[in-house]
Amino acid sequence: MTLRVVLADDEPLVRERLRALVGSRPDCTLVAECADGAEAVGVIERERPDVALLDVQMPEMDGFEVLEALPEDRRPAVIFVTAYDEYAVRAFEVNAVDYLLKPLEASRFNAAIDRVAKRREAPDPPADPGLQALLDELRRKRGHATRLVVRDGHRVSFVAVAEIDWIDASGNYARIHAGGRSQLLRETLKSLEGRLDPERFVRVHRSAIVNIERIVAMEPYFHGEYVLTLRDGTKVTSSRTCSGRLREMLK
Repeated sequence: MTLRVVLADDEPLVRERLRALVGSRPDCTLVAECADGAEAVGVIERERPDVALLDVQMPEMDGFEVLEALPEDRRPAVIFVTAYDEYAVRAFEVNAVDYLLKPLEASRFNAAIDRVAKRREAPDPPADPGLQALLDELRRKRGHATRLVVRDGHRVSFVAVAEIDWIDASGNYARIHAGGRSQLLRETLKSLEGRLDPERFVRVHRSAIVNIERIVAMEPYFHGEYVLTLRDGTKVTSSRTCSGRLREMLK
């Protein structure tokens, strides 16, 4: 079985070293290399590699954000590449996630690839629970999100959380409304709610979250519901079950 590999690192010398390591393996084929995380998201979506070698620290978008921008069922096996960082290494080891330390050693690289190859030999390789556990842990340590990664085809853009007016559900995705634009985020509203500051964002309905700083008027409707008017003129109706918390936040 040949493993199709994508690598992403902002350092040319590291990319050169990774390219040579991948080329030394007869069971690996390098399908693409990237110099930043935003490019990596599009490439991984397009190429669907078996393995991604991701630098932890890249400008604009790090290796963790690359994975968070990909649907869980489209994530390849991941080997993180990092300069020595005590916390990162400990987190990788606790969650049984593969990693390589810079400067890169061939023996360590080969061991990591061997582990990936062995996992893929299973008839139906399961998703890596350790990887998701690591991402969940990092989200908790980072606190509330300050920006969101939005993908549109192979294009990746960023939305500052502070600029969001409101968010509504679109099937299993969330649609972000900010500055007169709407963008689809491939994440459920429930998952996104957990990443936002509850002092700023309130769930006003099972299918809507509002930035309370954008509310300019609140009018009683039927059966304990309210019609909210936002700064841009949008009107959102709050459900009775959510209205109590909304009133508390607006006191």
